[in-house]
Amino acid sequence: MKITGKVIIVGQLENIGQNGFTKRLLVVEVDGQYPQKIPIDFVKDKTSLLDNISIGQTVTVSINLKGSESNGKWFSQIQGWKIE
Repeated sequence: MKITGKVIIVGQLENIGQNGFTKRLLVVEVDGQYPQKIPIDFVKDKTSLLDNISIGQTVTVSINLKGSESNGKWFSQIQGWKIE
């Protein structure tokens, strides 16, 4: 699946836990009748894909949708793996 839109946030690299897990946030605004701001996480080695991305730039992001359950609560995540 792909999302195309204008970059409004390129987050800083975050270190999570003590196992060397890294994550970085990208927020893309997509056009339409009701424009949406979509947060996309890039993790581990994919965080470097955001190094040359600028606010205001139009990008197409290849994503995976993920879901998980913890203690009866469900969570969803959008994870980026390629950016053009």
